[in-house]
Amino acid sequence: MERHISPLQKIACTLIRSYQIVLSPVMGQQCRYIPTCSEYTRQAILMYGFWKGVYYGFCRIARCNPFCSSGFDPVSFPNEKL
Repeated sequence: MERHISPLQKIACTLIRSYQIVLSPVMGQQCRYIPTCSEYTRQAILMYGFWKGVYYGFCRIARCNPFCSSGFDPVSFPNEKL
């Protein structure tokens, strides 16, 4: 079964992918997590929808600083507890 992707999700994912291709290599690898914060946000938008995905991405970016932990931190599936 194919999931419906809204136009807002498509635009957001295109903008994130453009950032990953154009700006991220110039700025260097600075993300403390795997997957990167931009990829995490893109996956969250596709999995949860635009608004909830952007919220999860914002929370992830807020955690990506020298005072927090780092490592593997994937997007949780909707049926898992967050």
